[in-house]
Amino acid sequence: MRKVLFSIIFGALFCSITLTGFCQEQKKDFYVYNDKNSPLNHFIPSGWMGDHNDIKFNDQATDEMATGATSIKLIYTAKASQNNKWAGIYWQSAQNNWGNRESGYDLSNYNKLVFKAKGAIGGEVITEISIGGITTNPNTGEPVTFPDSASAKSGPIRLTNKWQEYSINLVGEDLSYINGGLAIIFNTAQAEEEQTVYIDDIHYTNEKDLKKEKTSVNLPFYVYADSGSLDNHYFSSGWMPSTAGKDLKTDNNWKNYPFSGDTCIRTGYENNSGTRWAGVYWQNPANNWGTIVNSGFDLQGATKLTFWARGDKGDELITEFKMGGLASGEYFDSDSASLSQVQLTKEWKQYEIDLRGKDLSYVIGGFCWSTSIDVNDPEGIVFYLDEIKYEK
Repeated sequence: MRKVLFSIIFGALFCSITLTGFCQEQKKDFYVYNDKNSPLNHFIPSGWMGDHNDIKFNDQATDEMATGATSIKLIYTAKASQNNKWAGIYWQSAQNNWGNRESGYDLSNYNKLVFKAKGAIGGEVITEISIGGITTNPNTGEPVTFPDSASAKSGPIRLTNKWQEYSINLVGEDLSYINGGLAIIFNTAQAEEEQTVYIDDIHYTNEKDLKKEKTSVNLPFYVYADSGSLDNHYFSSGWMPSTAGKDLKTDNNWKNYPFSGDTCIRTGYENNSGTRWAGVYWQNPANNWGTIVNSGFDLQGATKLTFWARGDKGDELITEFKMGGLASGEYFDSDSASLSQVQLTKEWKQYEIDLRGKDLSYVIGGFCWSTSIDVNDPEGIVFYLDEIKYEK
């Protein structure tokens, strides 16, 4: 029997012995976090993900509070200590429950997740706040026995140094079984350096007359606009093959001669591993090869993917530029398109991948490039990318 039944029974008993406003609040809101050790808390921050060594966690901070006596303080170092370039925490219905135990809550009576957040100095970025979504084993990618019935998210969010209220609209979502009550994710590209954020008063509520939000995206839709830009929607996490870490050096914050804005992407490729080829996929979320449900963007309406590129010397050959095509997992890209054998010039030049007639309803692989040492200088190459975006 799910835990929510206990909460309802307890609430009814409590109402029978008191007429305070507390009972009214308990009926209305279902808390992820109210205060440290509060009996209203229903989820445990046990699901650490990605570069979890990059997160310093304190759920009884007293230096900043939105309400009550404590708040959650998160310091994200952005050091990519485990080479994932992102990190996050799931608040789960039972300790380390990745879908192997039936402990989730029926939250069907709620239509909104609300929380308050601030940065220590302002400008800090939370890449994603989400609920649900625990459907596959994070280690094997296999479907779990007790999956979340919904997945919804918001972000990225750039914080101010004042407490602000944020929310996720859950109208129309099946909340009949929620194990992952909250997930918070950071990534190195948007944080860029160590940052401190505070979160407080996290709860599910029911807002009268709340309408379902439109889920369509606005075009142009950026893969990369500028380093740290909130317009960026994918992460350059899919390094290929497994030896690519020896062969590639990338800098998404290169400030010398970008095409537009303040930065561009610089990539150096050398055949140190002997594999003789390498490439990078921009994925959503990071390191998603098709194993994460409801993670693809609906980009229908876009007719082309454009980007600017140049070589360090000129004549560098990129074997393929591509979008989509990730098909190894259960939740794969809906289509793919590519541009082959692109010889770069020393000056910036715009390139285009034709998307007319493509099914863009679910895109997790937003952009990709691959090349080989066999068609390039044996000593290696350096090239640059900028302004990668989907357009009409």
